[in-house]
Amino acid sequence: MLNIENLHAGIDGKEILKGINLQVNAGEVHAIMGPNGSGKSTMSNVLVGHPAYQVYQGTVTFKDKNLLEMPAEYRSHEGLFMSFQYPVEIPDVSMTNFMRTAINEKRKYLGLQPMAPTDFLKLIKEKRDLVKLDAKFMNRSVNEGFSGGEKKRNEIFQMAMLEPSLSILDETDSGLDIDALRIVADGVNRLKNPETSVIVITHYQRLLDYIKPDVVHVLYKGRIIKTAGPELALELEERGYDWVIKEFEDSQK
Repeated sequence: MLNIENLHAGIDGKEILKGINLQVNAGEVHAIMGPNGSGKSTMSNVLVGHPAYQVYQGTVTFKDKNLLEMPAEYRSHEGLFMSFQYPVEIPDVSMTNFMRTAINEKRKYLGLQPMAPTDFLKLIKEKRDLVKLDAKFMNRSVNEGFSGGEKKRNEIFQMAMLEPSLSILDETDSGLDIDALRIVADGVNRLKNPETSVIVITHYQRLLDYIKPDVVHVLYKGRIIKTAGPELALELEERGYDWVIKEFEDSQK
């Protein structure tokens, strides 16, 4: 699905990622944890093609295609999706029109006809119910006036509508109360299948209580310094990051 080899990248000439190697197979859930400033959000922004970030070295293939050669919109059409830590508001663009445009642009890229209006409305209801998003939000501007929890639900609703192959959840749990967290996580879990994959970027074990990872990585100073099973997240919750960092630094001596 996704293969990252020796990825060096950064912003404004400052290198932040210093040799990332990561492989995500179909059907897998990978959790990426690490202290603030480790490069977690930089990695997700580079993958989706944020124009402010530069790649200095390395390769990224997505479904056997060179991801780094694609403009951001093509990456989305190919099946890459990111749920933002801080979803932006888009005034004067209703949710319904936003999603209709997004879906039909993807269908156009794939050589398909626009979705029929009746099918589109049926799909909206089905996916909206998945994350318990009230119907009144469909006629409001994107994220405008939404609470923090509603914005995060809206992100998962968009993910459900677009049916991506690989979803990157960039600290989706940030600012969520326990009820909103359960709803968001339940929506993610119900969208999982053997053909799709998820990268969960988080600081906290609590999200991983709901979205069970197959693999957990620790990112530190732009490098993945430890990879293990889901038990690693539990150990990090109990012991913090210091022991992992010390273990890594000792190995570099």
